[in-house]
Amino acid sequence: MKVIVHVDGGARGNPGPAAAACVITSPSGEMLGEHAQLLGTTTNNVAEYRALLLGLQRARELGASEIEVVGDSELIAKQVRGLYKVKHEAMKPLHREAMAALGQFERWSIRTVPRVQNAHADALVNEALDQARTAASS
Repeated sequence: MKVIVHVDGGARGNPGPAAAACVITSPSGEMLGEHAQLLGTTTNNVAEYRALLLGLQRARELGASEIEVVGDSELIAKQVRGLYKVKHEAMKPLHREAMAALGQFERWSIRTVPRVQNAHADALVNEALDQARTAASS
């Protein structure tokens, strides 16, 4: 089974409060799941990797054998495709974990789109961060 996984991570401040999210659909666009998680305080790039890992985990739980990852982080996509080296020490273990997780699929691809085409995942990140801020101020 093939799935499309839109991923996004974000931090308010860099570093700052962060969240990761994924939206999983069938190739025809049928919604299969959406997930968001708070990450505590971290950087935007770490949040993007955490979003990728969240999406890969949830796709495996759905039984996907083929995955197309869509996100708006060109850095993450190029690192995963091997076009950029992972130089930042904090990101090296996340990259290794992502590559191991991708290896569990029969086929995978990753591509970037403009943020507007990743709006659902982006909205989930912002909702999680907004809810956390509201809960903290109550």
